[in-house]
Amino acid sequence: MTIWDGLIWGGTVLTVAGLAALCWCILTAARARKLGNDDAMRSVMRKVVAVNMAALAASVFGLMFVILGIALGK
Repeated sequence: MTIWDGLIWGGTVLTVAGLAALCWCILTAARARKLGNDDAMRSVMRKVVAVNMAALAASVFGLMFVILGIALGK
């Protein structure tokens, strides 16, 4: 296993973790809609937005690592 293989697998793990966090954001936002209370929903959505941005960044960086590992490994 070369360093490029490690970069590919590490990027894959980072991407999957980001996608799992995005799924958590979707489920949490759907549950927040059912609360009915506007203030409670706002407090939940503040947390969800922060996690959503971090999850998107993790997915993007993971995919970049995968592409770099594939491109440089050849």
